[in-house]
Amino acid sequence: MRKTILMAFAILCLPMVGLTQNVIPEVQWDRQSLIIDGRRVCPVMGEVHYSRIPADEWPAEVRKIKEGGVTMIATYVFWNHVEEQEGIFNWSGERNLRRFLEVCKEEGMSVVLRVGPFCHGEVRQGGIPDWIFDKGTKVRSTDPKFMAYVERLYRQIFTQVQGLQWKDGGPVVAAQFDNEYRGPGDYLMALKRMAQAIGYDLPFYTRTGWPALTKPVPFGEMLPLYGDYADGFWERNTREATGNYYKAFNFKAFRSSTAIGTDLLGEQKEETAKGDDDYPYFTCELGGGMATAYHRRPYIYPEDAYAMAVVKLGSGSNLLGYYMYHGGTNPQSLTGITLSEGIHTRATANNDLPVKSYDFQAPLGEFGQKNPHYYILRKLHLFMHDWGDLLAPMEASFPGPKDIRQGYDDSLRWAVRQKDGSGFIFVNNYERLQNLTAKKNVRLSLCGVDLPKVTIPAGTTCIFPVNIGGIRYATGQLIAKRDGNIYMEQVRGIPTTIALQNGKTLRNLKPRGTAKPVCGNIYLLTPEEAGRLFLTETAHTSEPVRVEWQKVKEAGTPRTIVVGKQKVAEAPTDADFDHAAVYSITLPDTLSGLLTINYRGDVARLYADGQLIDDNFYNGRPFCYALSRLPENCRRLELRILPLQADMPVYLPREADKTPGEQIDSITIEL
Repeated sequence: MRKTILMAFAILCLPMVGLTQNVIPEVQWDRQSLIIDGRRVCPVMGEVHYSRIPADEWPAEVRKIKEGGVTMIATYVFWNHVEEQEGIFNWSGERNLRRFLEVCKEEGMSVVLRVGPFCHGEVRQGGIPDWIFDKGTKVRSTDPKFMAYVERLYRQIFTQVQGLQWKDGGPVVAAQFDNEYRGPGDYLMALKRMAQAIGYDLPFYTRTGWPALTKPVPFGEMLPLYGDYADGFWERNTREATGNYYKAFNFKAFRSSTAIGTDLLGEQKEETAKGDDDYPYFTCELGGGMATAYHRRPYIYPEDAYAMAVVKLGSGSNLLGYYMYHGGTNPQSLTGITLSEGIHTRATANNDLPVKSYDFQAPLGEFGQKNPHYYILRKLHLFMHDWGDLLAPMEASFPGPKDIRQGYDDSLRWAVRQKDGSGFIFVNNYERLQNLTAKKNVRLSLCGVDLPKVTIPAGTTCIFPVNIGGIRYATGQLIAKRDGNIYMEQVRGIPTTIALQNGKTLRNLKPRGTAKPVCGNIYLLTPEEAGRLFLTETAHTSEPVRVEWQKVKEAGTPRTIVVGKQKVAEAPTDADFDHAAVYSITLPDTLSGLLTINYRGDVARLYADGQLIDDNFYNGRPFCYALSRLPENCRRLELRILPLQADMPVYLPREADKTPGEQIDSITIEL
């Protein structure tokens, strides 16, 4: 049995290695990494919420996740999605956790279950059902009454998991208890003991490493996982580039973030709990994108996610976990309530989120559409898979600038990881919404090897190898090694030099793709070719289909935007849409493809047969919807748009047209 693939699973273009009835790979960890059957690995974990995707789409979407180079899936089990009504558990349709886990097993993907009881995930009350709050119990505590309900939830979840745990040859390799908990660790340990008594028996367990606990859990009981984001919808102001998010773009030893969830957690100190540095450095919430709240609507760029990922890897992380990797849509409530986070609920009542959409500007969007950073991140994932055993034991050090100010541009940001004379140089000359300049005549050194002087262009993020796989050094980035061949990317704007261990040096190399090596067994690719290496996608050559639409009602008097108890603008109510501009959209007979609405406005809602099917907080991006999700005979949609108003107390990014009013520029179907 091969032991080189994470947890005995394979990613695209490698032979599938499945679990057998008799051989279950041994999963261990130490302060550096996960160890599978004695081999160090650097997994890639992508968050996807199964209950936010129709069940019939799961096989295709999990396959796309795997093809993106992701080797583990993380998913929340939202309590109020499965027990919205007390004592009535619903595991059908998109709530069918067991079927989702079976799909993951079929596709060869391991799973980390985030079982709550509190999840957040921009779900109503963090996932805790309304009826729990009517019981007079203290939630997220060891109150016996609360714990009794949690035990019933955990037992129900176990009915879905039983037989699919790692020890059974199933995909479930770990579980996370609660989320972003800041009280005594006794509560988390009580959840773990309860789960184990029920029958959960997994190789490891996790918790979020932020915020600091008031009392730690015993060492080794739960691995702390960290995160970082490029921006946050939860910020309470409407300024561009606010908060501490800029720190995510500089290499540093500090593992956590002081910018996550500031609305709930407040100001956080830049310190790691005692003993946490003795765990491997893993992330579970590295921003693959960002949601839009009504009052704050970030516009995330592909470079944001890629630069953060490279910075985390260069800072010593050996598991990159993205939140989110795949967007989704909130399921229909059984009781008529809104299942998204809102200001007027009893918990996590700080932000108004869209009623239906949870696109998150993720690498895979709400409907599985592949966004540019799907491909950009993928080349990094291939690198982690193929060189993870070498990278994992390498220690990080930081010759570049340490504590920086926002927009720091005085010198190059870089870090190194090395062991036994080999290593990698990590470079980042990018910071979100800051215009960093090119760094000229840069001389980088590692393991006694001096690279030639280069200019690092503005916006460049890359990794250079030193004494790796027959290469003494290269000013190109390693991507993959397969069948004895090495694939390397030419970093845009940097001449590619490859110095071999045999003393030969090749300069100013030009990409030749996969057709012809530039020397020996080394192939040099363009960035676009690197992101699609080994993929067999069909090229899209068809033009978007234009869709007919007409305005049937003008918008009424603009609503009064309330700045409420959370001191941020509140989203419109259902009644406000009675005064929206109304458009009728006529669809072609073939219901396939992605409906793409280019519009300007405040908030848009899309209806089919009078039912709300999706919504969008305008931030300059189009409003999209998958036509395959429509009722079979639906040929007409209704779009309602509330107009933008002058001087709204709302952060709209620079990409958004802020002209008051509303309009549709075009509606097309992308096939």
